[in-house]
Amino acid sequence: MIEKLHTIGAYGFSADSFVKALQSASVDLFIDIRARRGMRGSAYAFANASRLEAALAAAGIRYVAAKEVAPTEVVRDAQRNADAREGIAKRDRTHLSDAFVVAYRDQCLSSFDSHRFVEKYIDGAKHPVLFCVEREPAACHRSLLAERLSTDLGILVENIKP
Repeated sequence: MIEKLHTIGAYGFSADSFVKALQSASVDLFIDIRARRGMRGSAYAFANASRLEAALAAAGIRYVAAKEVAPTEVVRDAQRNADAREGIAKRDRTHLSDAFVVAYRDQCLSSFDSHRFVEKYIDGAKHPVLFCVEREPAACHRSLLAERLSTDLGILVENIKP
């Protein structure tokens, strides 16, 4: 049974501080909800799937990828367009655009079943974490997924930040 659902992004962490933050939160399951499981730049190479999986395994944290809850290209385009209009870089974003939120809820969460997600991925974990890249939870789809899981399942959500 889930005691607490966590979320985390890569931005703002180093490889060491990232794993330590997960361990401090007692994370026992890492759920990667990115469409593309890689990151550009040497500072965030630790978040590329193969390196990430190895580091998590060494820390005793199980890794799974749940790409079906990643935003589609159309949904990501809605955010890219909003960011361009506002002149905001992805790494500096503090919130999601209304267009992204509407599109993500419509395309990704309209037929989402929280109980099925738990059965498929959580598998007895007490402190799972939803992972994407953005530093601020409100700037990432993980906040929308966490909100849905929290509402449907009555679980607490804690955002792990650098």
